[in-house]
Amino acid sequence: MPAGLPFPVPDFDPHIIPTRHLTADIPGTGGVLKQRDEDFIVEELPAYHPSGEGEHLYLWVQKRHMSTMHVVRLLADHFKVRRDAVGIAGLKDKIGITTQMLSIHLPGKDAPFGAFEHDNIQILWTDRHANKLRRGHLLGNRFIIRIRSTTAAKVVFAKKALTALARLGVPNRIGSQRFGMVANNHLRGRALLLKDFQGAINTLLGPSPNSPENQHDARRLFAECNFDAALAAFPHGCHTERRLLSMLARGAPADQAVRAIERLEFGFYITAFQSAVFNTLLDDRIASGRLAALEDGDLAFKHDSGAVFPIAPDMPAEDRSALADRLKSLEISPSGPMWGRDMTRASGPIADAERAALEATGVTEAVFAAMSRRDAETMVGQRRPMRVPLTFPDVEAGIDERGDYIKCVFELPRGAFATTAMQEIMKTDPAALAEDSDD
Repeated sequence: MPAGLPFPVPDFDPHIIPTRHLTADIPGTGGVLKQRDEDFIVEELPAYHPSGEGEHLYLWVQKRHMSTMHVVRLLADHFKVRRDAVGIAGLKDKIGITTQMLSIHLPGKDAPFGAFEHDNIQILWTDRHANKLRRGHLLGNRFIIRIRSTTAAKVVFAKKALTALARLGVPNRIGSQRFGMVANNHLRGRALLLKDFQGAINTLLGPSPNSPENQHDARRLFAECNFDAALAAFPHGCHTERRLLSMLARGAPADQAVRAIERLEFGFYITAFQSAVFNTLLDDRIASGRLAALEDGDLAFKHDSGAVFPIAPDMPAEDRSALADRLKSLEISPSGPMWGRDMTRASGPIADAERAALEATGVTEAVFAAMSRRDAETMVGQRRPMRVPLTFPDVEAGIDERGDYIKCVFELPRGAFATTAMQEIMKTDPAALAEDSDD
């Protein structure tokens, strides 16, 4: 039996999806999301528009009931390019109707647009641009979300909560989508950082009570080291799992088998690990009532530019007074770490707390430094605001053939999760808010 089997209980489980609410004094609406795709509509707000010239084809794509990663694979296969030739600004939910920009590196090629057909994907328009679309190249997203299995009378609670979030900001918690259907993407990232390749494979392929029912037999067969049978049993949509099993079935050792993880997914698992550490620190900040406060050693995040600046102990009193006004207006917010090579470090007790949260997972700054020499783009790191502004809020109640609903409309900046805002409004199990969403 290969090392690492059977599967140990993970020893790293921070507050991945905390349940503390900034709007705890406002009753929740209850209910559920995503009963049908039309209940969850997302439109990406691009940071810029293509110039009309260049080697990269930009596509404005609407997808339904499909993950962004799946769309990337289909487009890469259609245009006969490597998957890393496809650029995205951000990931969108699987369950829903979402519109976003993608780019494809096609130097000197005319794209056969009419030849690409898929029931769940529409290419609304195309244009050319000089550079690849990269993660973060968007302003934010606009959401139109219907809450079902509730009563229209509870719209008053939704209105109060959304108004409070527009005034106070939304805790910038990273939602359960980031951690995957099995809720262990962060464990995969940790294992990859620590070069525990067998551990990474175990978390990807091993049995889990959270895995979909149609994967249970395949995961059991993997645990029994019957790799050929596990490969045959995994659904064809499980691309990474099937690639790994194909390598294992051919006798590849763990350190070679993990090369079947594509670069985009590798980076996604690392991001999930970073996100788990960030969520732990954010939870502590909310619990202590410091979400809208800045302390000595903090790095203040400027929402208009994404830049940060330090809060020094010797800051003059008049500057501290100005900080309070800027905090109240949501011009600035405290920030937390998304660990990586180039991330700006806090100082003093804030830095100590951030470093302790990282090291509690068994990962150190030195691990990130070593990994960045191999994969510099993935390991950059950044500061993430602890809260974000919610703009253009609107709420209304209605009824249709499926019964009562409450519709919430708002915009959030890039990197923020709508399900975090909806958790504040609904006060339900946070994992249920993103059920079946694998982006």
